[in-house]
Amino acid sequence: MTATAPPSEPGYDIEFFWDPVCPFAWITSRWIEKVAAQTDYSIDWRFISLRLLNKDKDYATEFPPEYEQGHTAGLRMLRVAAAIRHELGREPLGALVTAYGESYWDKPRGSGMRDHLSSHEHATEVLTAAGLDTAYASALDDTSWDELLDAETELALSRTGRDVGTPIITFQPPDGLSFFGPVISRVPNDADAVRLWDAVTTLAAFPGFAEMKRSLREVPQLNILGGRDDAPKQEDWQGGHRRGHLASDRQD
Repeated sequence: MTATAPPSEPGYDIEFFWDPVCPFAWITSRWIEKVAAQTDYSIDWRFISLRLLNKDKDYATEFPPEYEQGHTAGLRMLRVAAAIRHELGREPLGALVTAYGESYWDKPRGSGMRDHLSSHEHATEVLTAAGLDTAYASALDDTSWDELLDAETELALSRTGRDVGTPIITFQPPDGLSFFGPVISRVPNDADAVRLWDAVTTLAAFPGFAEMKRSLREVPQLNILGGRDDAPKQEDWQGGHRRGHLASDRQD
């Protein structure tokens, strides 16, 4: 029997499709929390797996060398999240999103945290911080959740098209505005958070609007990537990674 993604649950204003190892999903999630706090919108944290989204791609040639490990770590933690949602409902997931993000992205550069992502020890720490039973860490290797996670990933893509990444947001689900991003490299202050929300939803509401993009972007302003800088370095990105970081980019 093929799994289907759970339908949208009444009472939520925003569905945020989240992969725990995407830095931009983390930054955007902190922004959307600020928006919710100032608008009384409620957030349903849903799942999108970069590992499952890219399951048919050749990681050796189409991604930088560290991406397969990272995407797999994200999938492992999403299995834990799926088990929690199945047993406890949606309410605990906000704390889980925050706990996982803080346990990784807020760590200092050089901490070696990436090598321990979604290990049993790491998952136990995250669950403890989120106030959840550490027994859920047993779901890390439970591939029976993958069919559901794949279905929820497909649901997100059905709303935006397939040539996108994470995060995906739906406002007034299931039939309201859906869009990829916004991809932002820093968390805005409270006032800018609402202005950015208004701008994004205004653009997304225009029927003819499809895309606004630039490949030059700041280094994500995260502790694990070197911390925050008043004048961050600009990088050129393509396909969700830094230009020049694929094996094929480095061939003579």
